[in-house]
Amino acid sequence: MKTGTKVLIAIAVVIIIIAGSIISGYNGLVSRSEKVNTASSQIDNQLQRRNDLIPNLVATVKQYSQHETEIINKITEARAKLAGANTMPEIAEADNELNIAVNNAIGRLLALAEDNPEIKANQSFIILQDELAGTENRIATARRGYNEAARDYNTRIRRFPTNILAGMFDFEKVDYFEASEGSKQNPNLNDLFDN
Repeated sequence: MKTGTKVLIAIAVVIIIIAGSIISGYNGLVSRSEKVNTASSQIDNQLQRRNDLIPNLVATVKQYSQHETEIINKITEARAKLAGANTMPEIAEADNELNIAVNNAIGRLLALAEDNPEIKANQSFIILQDELAGTENRIATARRGYNEAARDYNTRIRRFPTNILAGMFDFEKVDYFEASEGSKQNPNLNDLFDN
């Protein structure tokens, strides 16, 4: 084999290795980006599930407690804000407001159930309690899954040499799902049980 041929083969091998690395790195970034999108959709899915359950909560509260219109209005407003949220920080803030409204409603409903044994024994009330508790757990799991996918993706786009590809192909850091300031404070439950 001639030296010129060997050099061309060596250059071709180097080009193939570099191209393979670029393709592999790009595909890895795309996969991680899709994991983030999937995890974000799972949060939306669980928030929608909770939103679908809230009318049942509202109906139960209305049925057994006509004077709780303030809570019902707050839940309705919080649901509307969540439906209009577009970014992860907006979703987190709206979700927090909805959590507060739902937790207040659940607390009052539980207090009402303690005072009214017929409500406590109502099968739909029991099922609703279980569904809401299960939904809150699913939402927490979805948030955790999103943040893990976001961490994996953000770490990958910052590591060398993938950071070069990320910059070339406009892969940008994604926001974590973070609790808003108000959600970091313990709710005051005394108001729920004062009659």
